[in-house]
Amino acid sequence: MSNPSILILAGDGIGPEVMAQVTRIIDWYGNKRDLTFDVSTDLVGGAAYDAHGVPLHDDTMARAMEVDAVLLGAVGGPKYDDLDFSVKPERGLLRLRKEMDLFSNLRPAQCFDALADFSSLKKDIVAGLDIMIVRELTSGVYFGEPRGIFNEGNERVGINTQRYTESEIERVARSAFDLAMARGKKLCSMEKANVMESGVLWREVVTRVHADYPEVELSHMYADNGAMQLVRAPNQFDVIVTDNLFGDILSDVAAMLTGSLGMLPSASLGAPMDNGRPRAMYEPVHGSAPDITGQAKANPIACILSFAMALRYSFDQGAEADRLEAAIETVLADGLRTADLLGEDGVTPVSTSEMGDAILAALDASL
Repeated sequence: MSNPSILILAGDGIGPEVMAQVTRIIDWYGNKRDLTFDVSTDLVGGAAYDAHGVPLHDDTMARAMEVDAVLLGAVGGPKYDDLDFSVKPERGLLRLRKEMDLFSNLRPAQCFDALADFSSLKKDIVAGLDIMIVRELTSGVYFGEPRGIFNEGNERVGINTQRYTESEIERVARSAFDLAMARGKKLCSMEKANVMESGVLWREVVTRVHADYPEVELSHMYADNGAMQLVRAPNQFDVIVTDNLFGDILSDVAAMLTGSLGMLPSASLGAPMDNGRPRAMYEPVHGSAPDITGQAKANPIACILSFAMALRYSFDQGAEADRLEAAIETVLADGLRTADLLGEDGVTPVSTSEMGDAILAALDASL
């Protein structure tokens, strides 16, 4: 039987720096756990534009469709701000999501005990936080037509269209219900049914799908109230399902509950391939952070946790994902912190690679 395959697209900015630590973790699993992956690399975003004049080469897209999982670092940077919209680095990421049909974006927000004091909220509010936001990723206002900037009379008008079909809503709802069944059997659906027809349809379809999951407690909430509730009492939630735009916003709100964007992974999942595994891409929520690129300050944990999600959702290695997450928790409990997590007394500042060293040592200690 062939090894599972991974395509690494490190991208721009701090992407290559944090992905280098993930590569070390992958090598550790091959050497210490006899869990070997066939790993290849390619370009995306600004790096691809510099090499090919496009943010994602057709050959790279084809390779992404063939592997078991894609690991992506980050895309973009000020160097590319003046490019035409069609070739901006972010278009490479959007193409991957769209053509791989990665409709279900899983964004966990977990507050490690060692970082509870670092959250922008009080410790008693975020302690034990472990929620999952399921964001629809391939439709909605980011992809709807018509879109663009047009002349209308004596002025210009910008148009974006919020559009969802029943089938698009149903498939992401089922993904969220399945996840809720494996967790706390509680799901909150968020939309704006009070002012948006797409929200009315969203609520109707989610309610209909609920009939197939009677064990799950389903609630509905307007997305603006959802944002408020996330910072008022986040532990009331377990799984949240929402559309593309609101998911983008709500997951960033949830990110700051944990203390840093450098701690937040994500998984983007599609329909099963011929081998039964879902087509998948894993990436940290943070961006390319050009202000700290090349300074060894980047926090690699979000990218490493994204690989842990790949172990769990693409490779059926839940126990090894738990091992990796426990190693990270151990390192944080020992007081090691990258630059984004400094500010507490009694902590030890470490570089990107030193954080990788510590996680590998904790993995060794777990054997």
